[in-house]
Amino acid sequence: MARIAGVNLPAKKRIDIALTYIYGIGRSRAKEILEKTGIDPSKKVIDLTDQEVAALQRAVEEYKVEGDLRREVQMNIKRLIDIGCYRGIRHKVGLPVRGQRTRSNARTWKGPRPDKAGRRKRK
Repeated sequence: MARIAGVNLPAKKRIDIALTYIYGIGRSRAKEILEKTGIDPSKKVIDLTDQEVAALQRAVEEYKVEGDLRREVQMNIKRLIDIGCYRGIRHKVGLPVRGQRTRSNARTWKGPRPDKAGRRKRK
């Protein structure tokens, strides 16, 4: 099992898919990393040699991933909240930030519907 950027990659998956388990690496960046290191994308993680794992680790270190990226995203959200802009207010109140409708839908953000007042519960 390969460990890259503090993440254990699943051994039975192809390396191009397994790299996406690292926060901040998607399909296109995984493909870019594999081209840079010269590793076959169809190779399974379990079949990687130690040299290939080391090359992948060096290639992934060039990008901001995992903890640093998560911290940066949280700092960006905190900055928006602190300056009191529209997006910051939406984050603070817990409503959709990117212009989605809220009259219907948005249940993930708003939470479960409150019970209607004065209505008896059925048995």
